[in-house]
Amino acid sequence: MKAVIKTGGKQYIVSLGQEIKIEKIEKEAGEIIDFENVFLVFDEDSGKTNIGAPNLKTKVEGRVIQQDKHKKVIIFKYKPKKRYKVKKGHRQPYTLIQIIRIGDEKLETTKATKPITKKEPIKPEEKKDVKTKTQIVKDKKEEKKSEDKKDGFFE
Repeated sequence: MKAVIKTGGKQYIVSLGQEIKIEKIEKEAGEIIDFENVFLVFDEDSGKTNIGAPNLKTKVEGRVIQQDKHKKVIIFKYKPKKRYKVKKGHRQPYTLIQIIRIGDEKLETTKATKPITKKEPIKPEEKKDVKTKTQIVKDKKEEKKSEDKKDGFFE
């Protein structure tokens, strides 16, 4: 079963179990959202289509999985011969939801979906005593100087 819903000024074609990114909604992970602006419902099995004028009375429900931001978009403005350059970045917030019900048809799940948490950065293992080439060269020079002093070369 598929449906066309409207949220955040945009229309989405959704099906049961599908995860979509919509404009940010102030809900916590695990909460349920009702989408009342349903324009069309299509049943793939029977081939029946219900079209609203403009909306249907059918409800679509979704569960909030996570609140996050999209990748950074760079805005770069430049005017030649005027020494004008502006560089800005923007990350648009979004809400990731999973469609759990379209009309009477409900998604069958065995366990509740856990909200996605941000992973902690992997801690690098303790660095071993590794010397760079410059350190090795310095050590060799120091060894030569100490050997020369022992031989009495500089005296």
